Amino acid sequence: MHSAHSISFIAQSEIMRGIIARINTISASDSSIFLIGETGVGKELIAEYVHQTSTRSACPFVKVGLTALPHELLESELFGHDKGAYTSASNEKKGLFELAHTGSIFLDDIDDFPLPLQAKLLRVLESRELMRVGGTTSISVDVRLITASKVDLKDLVNRGLFRADLYYRINVVPMVIPPLRDRAQDIPLLVDHFLKRFAPERQISVDAGALDALLQYSWPGNIRELRNAVQRIALFVNGQVRLADLPSEIRQENPLDLMIKACDRCFAEGKMSFDEVVTCLETNLIRRALRESGGNRTNAAKVLGLNLSTFRDKLKKYKLDDQE
Repeated sequence: MHSAHSISFIAQSEIMRGIIARINTISASDSSIFLIGETGVGKELIAEYVHQTSTRSACPFVKVGLTALPHELLESELFGHDKGAYTSASNEKKGLFELAHTGSIFLDDIDDFPLPLQAKLLRVLESRELMRVGGTTSISVDVRLITASKVDLKDLVNRGLFRADLYYRINVVPMVIPPLRDRAQDIPLLVDHFLKRFAPERQISVDAGALDALLQYSWPGNIRELRNAVQRIALFVNGQVRLADLPSEIRQENPLDLMIKACDRCFAEGKMSFDEVVTCLETNLIRRALRESGGNRTNAAKVLGLNLSTFRDKLKKYKLDDQE
């Protein structure tokens, strides 16, 4: 799916089309947008898209990777400093908020924002003016705020690591960007897109075995990992990508390992209780067995090594009996 703007989205999955449609309806407003998603899902691209589809598109778009900035430099980077504010400040310096004036500012990894500075950020957002480090006058700033986090900020609020008032200020329009493993429909399009980007002069296709492995893999690094993998593949493949051409970690994952890894991650991140993890794993195994046996319960039970009555009980328990 391509936008009329210079950023195009490669999205066939229902879930991503829904997100893009939602952005298109709200980008004209000035509401703060909060993007939530794992590392590598494309939050920065979505932030750029929000800016480009907004009324501020001709104005500056400033991206700030908060993880990359040392905490002690953060205040003067964001809010600027006046001459003589500290020993090395021989000149005045405009901060990133001033540079973004009339445009949008994207604060990535807002979960890494140091607690002592959160009050100042909140003041700037509420009053729409800032004071440079060492400064004495207020400078008004008009920016649209887009933030992103790789973790659940609510959890940080509950643990006293993130101010609740700041959380509510940035969480006006939250958008959860799903990991790549939850939108496998987009994988073939993305692979094709990256092959054209990294090997424009060659016609490279992907054979069925390789495509199946790409679809089965869990992509812990999401789109970024997929892009890097395709870039490596494009270096030495001519004509067709086969299973043997894929990086070993993609070739070697079997579906059961994938499921267990996914459930293990949910458990480790504290998002699911033990019972929920077991339910998730059993449900996925049953669905897969039914898919592989074309909906035949006897064969599906056999695949899982269960007797038919146990299998039927589980179908009932997980309300899967109407879902073959």
